[in-house]
Amino acid sequence: MIDSSFDDFVHGHIASLERYAYALTSDRHAADDLVQETLIRVAGAWRRIHEDGNPAGYATTVMFRTYVSFWRARRRRPQTVEMTIEPRSGHDDFASVDTRLQLKQVLRTLPKMQRAVLVATYLQDFTDDEIAHMLGRTASTVRSLRHRGLKTLSVALGYEASAQAHAAPVTGKEVNRGESGISAA
Repeated sequence: MIDSSFDDFVHGHIASLERYAYALTSDRHAADDLVQETLIRVAGAWRRIHEDGNPAGYATTVMFRTYVSFWRARRRRPQTVEMTIEPRSGHDDFASVDTRLQLKQVLRTLPKMQRAVLVATYLQDFTDDEIAHMLGRTASTVRSLRHRGLKTLSVALGYEASAQAHAAPVTGKEVNRGESGISAA
């Protein structure tokens, strides 16, 4: 059992120990941990320290040595690097949520007309003529806006590069969908 003199020591010196720990660590949470570890070690040796007559000096020495030994141990460990991009796993239950959030973010970067056409086409299932009537444009303009919007989305989401890497050469008939008289260039 620790006597009341230890409690008196802690109450009288806790502020200075916290300042010293913060000066060593430069981090409030690490300083709190260092003070706690120091007080645990001081409490274990309290009878001997109290009889010696300099508990504050002993506590600061213990704190410094604890900090240095922790710093040395940390230097021996491999340095961790914070991940900036989270890798996707094959069986991620939240992958659809991540994709949806990424899609929303990329949609915000599109010009207003392209975004409006894509939303009307894929969320509201409107035809080209209905969208053209709502926007006051022609159906061919709607198709052009949709094409440019989808191309921008595919590049931003990384589908364009992977599709080009795996694509087979395209012939003139595939471009024209079998229609004759339309040039493939």
